[in-house]
Amino acid sequence: MDSIRAVQTREVYRNNWMTVREDDIRRPDGSTGIYGVVDRPTYALVIARDGERFHFVEQFRYPLGLRRWEFPQGTAPGRVELDVTELAARELREETGLRADTMTELGLLDVAPGMSSQRGRVFLATGITEGPHDREHEEQDMRSAWFSRAEVEQMMRDGVITDSQTIAAWTLLLLSGL
Repeated sequence: MDSIRAVQTREVYRNNWMTVREDDIRRPDGSTGIYGVVDRPTYALVIARDGERFHFVEQFRYPLGLRRWEFPQGTAPGRVELDVTELAARELREETGLRADTMTELGLLDVAPGMSSQRGRVFLATGITEGPHDREHEEQDMRSAWFSRAEVEQMMRDGVITDSQTIAAWTLLLLSGL
């Protein structure tokens, strides 16, 4: 055995967005322990670009007690696993009202691999058409706006944009050369 393996698992919490489980584990050296894991479905994050502008949403993030700017992102309701391109288009439309002619996948992100199984796919949305949003009830305080690249990068430097998935997605965009 060259990795940690679960000996027994039990669900300790569940809601519409996640489950939390506690696993009894055995390490490679034979010692035992426990591991708490937050299970969430795959999410999609969308970088909507229209020329030199990038679209962000801002919402209150309850665990932080702060409003935060970030790229539109999310999972399907009820922890359903959807095709990630379909999920990306759905999240973009739902949160911003934007539709894209083209969705280009840029890469894969692990949210917090030390405590969560959640992974996310990052997309670049281009050929943008604006329309009405269709936000979920929990997103009623959400706002959205376009920013230039210089504004985005200044907001990251100033700590206005601090969402790790947004910053990682920005890096994937820059590395893609698109």
